[in-house]
Amino acid sequence: MSDNRRRIAPWIAGAVALVLFGLIGVLIAAAPDQDTGAATTLLDRPAPMATGTLNDGSPFELSRRRGSWVVLNFFTSTCIPCRNEHPELVAFVDEQRRLGVDGAEFYTIVQHDEPDDVDAFFAENGGDWTVVYDPSFEFQNGFGVAQVPETWIIDPNGIVRGRVIAEVTAEFLSTTIQRLREGS
Repeated sequence: MSDNRRRIAPWIAGAVALVLFGLIGVLIAAAPDQDTGAATTLLDRPAPMATGTLNDGSPFELSRRRGSWVVLNFFTSTCIPCRNEHPELVAFVDEQRRLGVDGAEFYTIVQHDEPDDVDAFFAENGGDWTVVYDPSFEFQNGFGVAQVPETWIIDPNGIVRGRVIAEVTAEFLSTTIQRLREGS
């Protein structure tokens, strides 16, 4: 190897290392931006006509929820981000209930989980809202959900208004629904 190459090689290696460390720093510092949600062809279109099953075996039909703001949160009891966001969901549901008829309805859509495991999770972590099982994958396929957590907001006319593929907070959900109500 020539002397020039030997002198340049450490500088090139150092520059590459500096760029890599910079990229790693950017990735570590980046946080998900809930304000942008996630692109979907369902946005501003009617929500899928999905049906599921409640714990007691009775059917749950999303189309029957028209007239109310609806928040669907796709969930699995072993999902760490689902576990992390759960206290926020408890706070959101409590807040919406205090609003009475003006509050949003909240539903957990269970994916690939056993009812006993879900019941144990809710018993340990709180939350007493309706849990919907999706045995025929109508919700999962209709909304195109690949991984959890994922949260959808549907307006009283049954139109999809938002999608978030990340952990959500009570404040984010509340302010998003309020902005949507106000038409902004």
